[in-house]
Amino acid sequence: MSLPFEYVFPAIRGIQAKREYYVSMCPVRLIPKLFSFDDEEIPAELRAQRTLNKVRVPEISRYIIDNSSSYIFSAITVSVNGEIKFEAYGDSDLGSLKVPMDARFVINDGQHRRAAFEMALKENPELGDETIAVVFFLDVGLKRSQQMFTDLNRYASRPDASLNILYDYRDKKSMLSKAVVKNVKVFDKLTDAERSNLPVRSSKLFTLSAIYRATHALLLNHKGEELETQIDIASSFWSAVSDNIPDWHQVLERKVSAGEIRREYIHSHAVTLLGIGTAGSALLSIYPEGWAKHLEAIRQVDWSRSNPYWEGRIMSSGRISKARPSVCFMTAHLKSLMALPLSPEEESLERAFALISR
Repeated sequence: MSLPFEYVFPAIRGIQAKREYYVSMCPVRLIPKLFSFDDEEIPAELRAQRTLNKVRVPEISRYIIDNSSSYIFSAITVSVNGEIKFEAYGDSDLGSLKVPMDARFVINDGQHRRAAFEMALKENPELGDETIAVVFFLDVGLKRSQQMFTDLNRYASRPDASLNILYDYRDKKSMLSKAVVKNVKVFDKLTDAERSNLPVRSSKLFTLSAIYRATHALLLNHKGEELETQIDIASSFWSAVSDNIPDWHQVLERKVSAGEIRREYIHSHAVTLLGIGTAGSALLSIYPEGWAKHLEAIRQVDWSRSNPYWEGRIMSSGRISKARPSVCFMTAHLKSLMALPLSPEEESLERAFALISR
């Protein structure tokens, strides 16, 4: 006989570290009502998870709303402080998990998903009939919750940025970047789509994440264009760039190794590509028709690491920097060669470096 005032969840029982846990499917509309997260004003030592990042919640909520027919989430993990009871169906591990209504639930993993669902339901109440997996752990007194949070996140690893771009078919910029890589011959043959940091022995010159950022900078003034138009503009630009950096074609033709070029020159590194893309944005804006002729000026650049101009600007003790000032220095240098006006930030950095160099 069921006790009054209790939640009943259809569940599967499992064993982990000799402790029972339970997996259920919970209607989305109940997630905000059942599962709370600790108030951010409570000291960290008394909480069981990180404080809620309020910037992430609208982003996740918008992902749900915009992809209501294809969004996907992993399970929410919850600790239960209460006298729960599992009633199996016969001899199986299927049954009903019964939790007193006065029990306390604490989210160990998934508080941002929970808050995002709460926000998304206000805009699209129909989401409430869908379900999300919930994993329940018994934790009387919630003594294990903090350790559970640490254990759940201990070996979590974000996918590489390049791999994220490769597998993303929702983000317009990802689709654009992949199309550009395919259209530009040197990119198509010499881009690593899985890693953002190339191994020493890699046969590639570029990373997909670097091309993604550089192309985004290039098309800063073309955001309103159709995707196909953006792809055409970017493909034409990067093809023209490759025509003015003969070393890239040397690698393509296997006359020199990619590793040697990366070791001796800076023109395939992320900071350079981003500088070229940023300078290119200004070039396309000022010379929408004759930009290719002005781009030929980059043939004058001494891209070798041994060029003393780079030290202190984009390099420090021989190591290439990806910091914003380095990108600004690279952009300013390329703009100057193409007789393009500098931004106030670029002018300021150039003046500051000139004073230091005296």
